[in-house]
Order: sequence, then structure tokens, then C-alpha cells
Amino acid sequence: MSMLQEFKEFALKGNVMDLAVGVIIGAAFGKITTSLVEDIIMPIISFIMGGEFDFKNMFILLGDAPAGVPMTYDALKEAGAPMLAYGSFITVVINFIILAFIIFMMVKGMNRLRRKSEEPAAPEEPSEEVLLLREISAKLGQHK
Repeated sequence: MSMLQEFKEFALKGNVMDLAVGVIIGAAFGKITTSLVEDIIMPIISFIMGGEFDFKNMFILLGDAPAGVPMTYDALKEAGAPMLAYGSFITVVINFIILAFIIFMMVKGMNRLRRKSEEPAAPEEPSEEVLLLREISAKLGQHK
């Protein structure tokens, strides 16, 4: 079997295609979650905290700021200044928590559906042969 045939067989298996679809949907879902956090949740937190509050501009500058560079995250990052951007980290953690919760709820729902479909069916009626053997066994037991 040639390598091309082996690759074709591997790539067209159901699991590989399911995985590819999952990765694509996961990437799109990640963008939705990022937008939810950055465009909806963070502005609400900023409003509650009193206005111009932005996690992105929460950082610790390691060393001196380059001359003439404004003390904002974007400007310092562009200038290559070393800093600990803990605000961005907080945003990513919030993203992760939301995404993990949504995935948990999806898995929980899928498990519930799977349990319903796996409920044991009612026991089948015994076959005619089994019924006949039981009858014979019962009659033989009476004559002893």
C-alpha cells in the first residue's frame, strides 16, 4: 500500500473528520468567547469600577520606560519594554473560565442524552424453545 493511499485512508476516517470539524468550530467559538469578554463583560466591569478601568492597561513595568513612550500597554509593548501584563492574563483567565463552563454544560447535556438513549430496554419474552423446555422441566420435576 502506498503512502498516499495510507494517508487517504487515515484522513478520511470519521474520527479525523470529526476532529477537524471540532477544531474549526472550537476556534470560532473561542473568538466568540473572546468578544464576549472583551466587548461585553469587561466594559460592564469597567463601568462598575468607575469608568476608565481596563484590565489590558494593568501591568508592571520591569525597568525604566523608554524615553518619550506613553505609559500605556500598547505603546510600551510596541517599544519592546519588559513588563508583566497581569491584566491581559486576567482577561485570558476569564475567557477560559467562561469557555470551560460552556463546554462543561455541553458535555453535561450530551451525557444526559446518552444516558436516556442507553436506558435498558424491557426484557424480551423468552423464545418458544425456552418456554417448551421450561414446561418439560416442570413436568419432569412433578413425576419424581
